[in-house]
Order: sequence, then structure tokens, then C-alpha cells
Amino acid sequence: MAKTKATFVCQNCGANSPKWIGKCPSCNEWNSYVEEVVKKVSKANPNPVSNRQAPPVELSLVKPTSQDRYILEDRELNQVLGGGLVPGSIVLLGGEPGIGKSTLSLQVAKDFKGKVLYISGEESPEQIKMRSDRLLGKADDLFVFGETSSSEILRQMAEIEPQMVVIDSVQTIHSELVESAPGSVSQIRQATAEIIQYAKQRSIPVILIGHITKDGQIAGPKVLEHMVDVVLQFEGDRHHLFRLLRSMKNRFGSTNELGIYEMKNEGLIAVESPSKVLISDREEGLSGIAIAASMEGMRPMLIETQALVSTAAYGTPQRSATGFDLRRLNMLLAVLEKRCGFKLSKKDVFLNMAGGIRVEDPAIDLAVMAAILSSNVDIALPMQNVYCAEVGLSGELRPVSRIEQRLKEAEKLGFERFYASEHNLSGLNRGAYKLEIHGFKRIDELFKHQLSSAVSSE
Repeated sequence: MAKTKATFVCQNCGANSPKWIGKCPSCNEWNSYVEEVVKKVSKANPNPVSNRQAPPVELSLVKPTSQDRYILEDRELNQVLGGGLVPGSIVLLGGEPGIGKSTLSLQVAKDFKGKVLYISGEESPEQIKMRSDRLLGKADDLFVFGETSSSEILRQMAEIEPQMVVIDSVQTIHSELVESAPGSVSQIRQATAEIIQYAKQRSIPVILIGHITKDGQIAGPKVLEHMVDVVLQFEGDRHHLFRLLRSMKNRFGSTNELGIYEMKNEGLIAVESPSKVLISDREEGLSGIAIAASMEGMRPMLIETQALVSTAAYGTPQRSATGFDLRRLNMLLAVLEKRCGFKLSKKDVFLNMAGGIRVEDPAIDLAVMAAILSSNVDIALPMQNVYCAEVGLSGELRPVSRIEQRLKEAEKLGFERFYASEHNLSGLNRGAYKLEIHGFKRIDELFKHQLSSAVSSE
């Protein structure tokens, strides 16, 4: 008979306790402990996963693996993974509902050159077939299996012998070794451990689709992200067309890579030149718009920053930011008022990043302040200007990284003037670029130059 043991597990962080606790001492979450029963399997009924043990080997005698990466048809995913899918790697793909996780995984499975097992605990094979016909057309060597039991999944993997496995999603898989509901901390940890052990022994790459919480974190214990090799985060507003695929962890490559997709009727399409898509075609100048030279991972991007400043109608001014940190917006407004003398405390300020993309690069600070100033004085900035600098609390323009790549991207798209920190331009060969490169040390110096040139042009 299998022995059972009851324990209390925090559903937020995975901490264990022999008795129920009101407040978790690990993550300080209240009422998160749930009783779970762990079953110890006897020798007569072992785990279907093989437990072959290898003796210790001296590191200098270990031979590197000769297995090459699987080069996928999706070049954006190849770039984010660091050059392709490594045999035996475990990739965890997280994102909001409806963002396109299942669509991307199905596209990868369909284009994969080899036998693929697609396991779904959320959809029936008929539903997957309907989505596949609508988005992808005919798919060869793609096996669909609707199952949530980890032991049955491992048996089918041993029988079919696929070259890649997709599991949608890891929160629906349950193990018979743990008596708790699917999606609980113990179930996610145990079921994932069984699948990882099997995949590592047979060098089968596995893509695990994971749910996220309301805070944007991948649901389940934090140890889940430590267990896998790669953690990818799918970002973007599902009401917009663009999706960003970020690498949060990668044991086989850099975490600075970024993939950009556009959601269309035929599925997720890789965006070759995101800067051209994110900048609207304007025939005449409009106030409140500035172009920022940003870096998303290792890729330079020009993003249109839109701002609207108006008199507060109800006494209390509103502050709203879409795609930008609201706390940083408040800080930049305080710098504008303190260092440049613009009275914005009684005005509503609305900020938007075009395309629904969220930007975290501090180099966009200068473009945000330029757009706010343009809307406040209702004077349009020249359409051929690009702004790139971080703004400090004292109003100084701080240098940013990879200024050469940003300059080349602006030059490639036909812009004429580039505004940056003077510290970034020291040692830069300005003659190598067709742009007019202007450097300033303080934000008030730049705005005096901008206002004088704008007034003289009118």
C-alpha cells in the first residue's frame, strides 16, 4: 500500500508547514495555506519515469554534446531562444489569456521538421483541429492528445517517441503521486518534475504553456521557473495588433533578445521592421508627438510618443500613462515644473505609446518630456526629430547605451535630426552619419533651443 502524508502548502510561494498557518512566514500572504496529501509510491508501483543513475565524472573528462539546435521556421523565436531550440530543453511560455500562447505553440509545432506531440488539457482535439485549419492549414507529423494525467502523458511519449512536445498548459496537468487539485503548488511542481526528468533523459525539447496571475507573474511556485531552462513572457495588449516575446531566463543564450509579432487572421506574423509600423504617417505636424529612439533587448526601435495636456476640468488633475510607468511620468512632470518652470500641477496629462507596446527603456524620457511640452504650448515638433536621453532629477541629460545602433536606425528611416546627451556624443564620429546630431547637458537648454527654433519656423 502507498503511504500518505498530509502537509500544508502555501499556494503563493510553495512553502511547507506541518500545520495550518494564517500568515505565510515566507511571502507574508494571508490565508494561503491549503492542506495537501502526498502519496509515497511503493516499490511495486514505481513512477513510470526511469531513474537511471550516472556515476560522478571528472569535469575535464566530460565530452560536450554534439547535438545541434533545432532551427525553427519562426526566426523571431529562434532569436529569442539564442539560435534555435536545444534538444532536451524545457521552455516555459507565459502570458495573459488570449495573448497568443497557444497560437504561437501550434505554429511552432506545425512547422517543426519532425514528429510533434501536442498535449492539451484545456481544449479537445476537435477544437485544436478547427484552430489549426483556420490558421495553419494542413499539418503533418503532428499528434494531438487531450490528457491531464502526467503518468498517461509519459506513457504516450514513450509510445509515440516524438521529437518535440508541447503541453498546454502546465497548470492543468496532475500527478497521481500528489492528492490535490490540478493547478496547486504541489501538483505543478511534481508533474513538471516528472516531465522534465523524462525529457532530459531522451533529449526531447518541451514547450510548457503557463498561466499568469493578476500581478503578471507565472502562476504556481517560483521554483517552477528555476526548474525549467528557458522562461519566455508574451506581452502586449490583446486589443492591439503587436505582441512582444521577451526572454526572462535562458540557460542557452542571452536574455536581452526580443521577438515582435503582429496578430492577424492567419496567426502571429513576425514583424521585420517594427519602427516603420510604430510610427504613423503624418502629412502635417501635430502637437504632442515626439519620436523616441528606444532599445528593446538588442534591437533598436523608433516609437511614437503621444501626449495630451489640458486644463483640469474637475479641480484634481489626472495622470494617465499607457505603455509607460506612471510613477516615472509623475517624476518627469516634477522635473519639468521644477527645472524648466512649466506649471503643470493644475493640468491633466495623458501619455500613450503608439502600438500598445510597453516601454521600459529610460532613454525614452527625453521624448516623453518633449511630447508633453509640445502639447502644453500647442506647438508641433518637427517631424524629422528623434529624441534619446535619460533625464535625471536635477534636469541633467544622462547618457544611454548603444547610441550608435539608435543613430543607425534613425538614419535608416530617413530622420534628419537626433537629440541626445552631450556625454553620449564624446568620442562619437558625427561625420559618419547623415543626421544632424545635437548634444545637450541639461533639459532646460534643449527646450530653449526647441522653442526658439519652433517659434522662428512659424
